[in-house]
Amino acid sequence: MTPQELISSLQTRYATKQFDPSKKVSDDLLNTLVESLVLTPSSFGLQPWKFIIVSNQSIKEQLLPHSWNQAQVTECSHHIVLCAKTKVDSSDVAKLISHTAETRGVEVESLQMYSDLMNGFISKMDEAQISTWARNQVYIALGQLMASAAALGVDACPMEGITPAEYDNILGLTDSDYQTVVACPIGYRSADDKYASAAKVRFPAEQVVELR
Repeated sequence: MTPQELISSLQTRYATKQFDPSKKVSDDLLNTLVESLVLTPSSFGLQPWKFIIVSNQSIKEQLLPHSWNQAQVTECSHHIVLCAKTKVDSSDVAKLISHTAETRGVEVESLQMYSDLMNGFISKMDEAQISTWARNQVYIALGQLMASAAALGVDACPMEGITPAEYDNILGLTDSDYQTVVACPIGYRSADDKYASAAKVRFPAEQVVELR
């Protein structure tokens, strides 16, 4: 992809208001988007999240009234729900350290300083601060998902207009270690979506970017 092609895909991207329910994202493209979520960077690489891909129409219908009745939820190809861990502690650090050692072929003991650094970071936060931190990580994943979708020609709509607790109940997260943060339906825009042709409104770079 050239720089011009990247910018073109981002200029074409918009928060899709109407999806064409007859058009589905292929398995290959969906798997690529899932991999883009997996590859999202996170603080310390702790990855305090879970991504739920909803394609079941019945579940979409259940989520609709808890999504401000936004039709994108039921018209989209897949409704992606991004969730954050409700608790992050030393066991999560140990899991990452073990996986890192296995992936990179090193001894766990060689990662002790990194383990201590992460545990020190976590120990300085209370439960509310941990929750805020984890939720912030999820928004990094949302941005990566939207940019990846745009590059692949897949439409998306970031959606905070939902009731997370009801999502948790429907998706079986209520008694789990995860909670819903934000959702993002994906698919292909409807020819009737008037917003597809609306001019993109952004402040010029010189107003929002400083070079020093």
